[in-house]
Amino acid sequence: MDDTRLDKWLWGVRVFKTRAEAAAVCRNGRVQVNGLDAKPGRDVHVGEVVTARVGMVTRTLKVVGVPRSRVGAKQLPEFLVDLTPAAEYERAKQASVEHLLARERGRGRPTKKERRQMGELFGFE
Repeated sequence: MDDTRLDKWLWGVRVFKTRAEAAAVCRNGRVQVNGLDAKPGRDVHVGEVVTARVGMVTRTLKVVGVPRSRVGAKQLPEFLVDLTPAAEYERAKQASVEHLLARERGRGRPTKKERRQMGELFGFE
């Protein structure tokens, strides 16, 4: 077995939590195989490069194997190689930090809990 549906592969290698979510992302054009938009039913073969937008990160994955069903995290290296640049993960982390700092206009002063969280984030006590 050296090929499977794209949505099934994305779910099987734990890129998405559900197969329905993987299929929806494919239908919305957020998944590409070898640089071309791909539908959920497209077959994925060993050696292809899959690019998927997952949250704020665009993950680039090389297909090394095809799992029969969903696999554990320890078995992932048997089925994929993560080619995503470290800068992509750093950019997503930075975006999430900026999201935490953004306050709704008119919400007033941060609460004590929010101030503590900001202190932990920026390293001051």
